Amino acid sequence: MNGDIMDFDGINFDEFDFENRIVDSGVTPNDLDEKESENSLRPKTLSDYTGQRRAKEELGIYIDAAKLRGEPLDHVLLYGPPGLGKTTLAGIIAAELGVNFRITSGPAIEKKGDLVALLTNLEAGDVLFIDEIHRLSHQIEEILYPAMEDYAIDFIIGKGPAARSIHLALRPFTLIGATTRAGQMTTPLRDRFGVVLRLELYTPDELASIIMRSAGILGIEIDSESAYEIASRSRGTPRIANRLLKRVRDYAQVKCSGHIDRAVACDALAMLEIDELGLDNTDRRMLASMIRFYGGGPVGLETLAATIGEEAVTIEDVYEPYLLQIGYIARTPRGRVVTRMAYEHLGIPYTQPDEPSGGQIKITND
Repeated sequence: MNGDIMDFDGINFDEFDFENRIVDSGVTPNDLDEKESENSLRPKTLSDYTGQRRAKEELGIYIDAAKLRGEPLDHVLLYGPPGLGKTTLAGIIAAELGVNFRITSGPAIEKKGDLVALLTNLEAGDVLFIDEIHRLSHQIEEILYPAMEDYAIDFIIGKGPAARSIHLALRPFTLIGATTRAGQMTTPLRDRFGVVLRLELYTPDELASIIMRSAGILGIEIDSESAYEIASRSRGTPRIANRLLKRVRDYAQVKCSGHIDRAVACDALAMLEIDELGLDNTDRRMLASMIRFYGGGPVGLETLAATIGEEAVTIEDVYEPYLLQIGYIARTPRGRVVTRMAYEHLGIPYTQPDEPSGGQIKITND
């Protein structure tokens, strides 16, 4: 770049709105406001669950085998990016087994007594689902170890000389853990799961099927071509696909007759500033700022965070993964760099990024 200031038409660097992104695969406040409709969109059986073919095949065999033996299903760990249906799949497992489904999360279990209360209230064969299981404290995990292996818990009552150990037998149960960060789980906990399944990103065809199913439940008029258009911009994530469907529905009801065709879908997505790859204005601003201020990189994570006014962990966990997946950002020993494909997507002439010393580095998408 040689220090030149480039002009990026249509990109405003004055404001960075990182809150409540519609393409955020995590749960947003709007999702919580629409909880009833979100629950209604969740499939209830494995046959209704679209995608994840390998995981479905394995689970179908394990569930049938457990039912034939009259035993609880072995403990299951589901991991993968957010929004792919881990909670939904856990509910389906409980429904297929015909048992109760109890839900909690790692951050919600703050004390040993909280976990003890959950475990002792389970009926035989029940499913206990712990979301974000990687955030359990080590003290809580120590109670889970014997509970998962021997269906028993050991805890201490009292303090000092009056303290005594209690051994309490539990009814056999199935623990289903879900995490977006399997690598942050401790090895002893991870090794106690008999079934470990990774959920993969969905293809546009799979997402289009999900959108058509959701549209039928919500009473939305949409054709297959429009569903595919929305699906192709959903980042491989059903949660984003359903969220975009609802926003396109709103646009169609106000601006058009209510029917969603491809032109209406494209107009609505353009209003939301979501392009054909699923990038929103936030993604484009971040890429453009890296090009404008740092010549495309390399730039360190902390430096980038300070430049755009966002925390480093948010960039690493929320914004960066998808850009890495599609090859628009590459990681190097010196920091992040913007790849040629990102330049072309933004319509910016490509220039080999400069090192701080004035040298050049080779950009790869590895």
